[in-house]
Amino acid sequence: MFSKSKINEPGPKADDTPAPKPAMDTSRPAPDFKPSAPKAKPPASILSSDLHITGNLKTTGDIQVEGTVEGDIRAHLLTIGESATIKGEVVADDVVINGRIVGRVRGLKVRLTATARVEGDIIHKTIAIESGAHFEGSVQRQDDPLSTRGSGTLAPKPAASAAPAAPAAPAGSGPAQG
Repeated sequence: MFSKSKINEPGPKADDTPAPKPAMDTSRPAPDFKPSAPKAKPPASILSSDLHITGNLKTTGDIQVEGTVEGDIRAHLLTIGESATIKGEVVADDVVINGRIVGRVRGLKVRLTATARVEGDIIHKTIAIESGAHFEGSVQRQDDPLSTRGSGTLAPKPAASAAPAAPAAPAGSGPAQG
């Protein structure tokens, strides 16, 4: 008369389906989850005070310069230490100058501290110059100072104006020598 039906039998139900999941090792997914999170920003590259570099530096990270660089530097955050000397163009999102730069500075945020010495033009979105900083050059605000397209007003340099004269001199002196 009575028969067991599957409805009344204990078995896998909607409530019982999560039961196998606790049987898995829950300690393993936690370490596997961490690499999928955004990676931590690497520390700044530090160029010590006894280091002299001739050549250009380019990174998407941060650089702290304490030594001497003869060349251009491009970085995300560039910190020029008090003992540092840069001879070249500096391009960074954020530039903090404590030392000496001879050349153009282009940055979204440019800060000259009291110990800064800059000989060159500064193209910026925001700028701060502390009392005591030495600065010789021009300052120009631009919405996008990192683009080379926007710096066309300061691009002509003495070397650029001398370029048309250079081909004319050899052409005129060629027949005189021959």
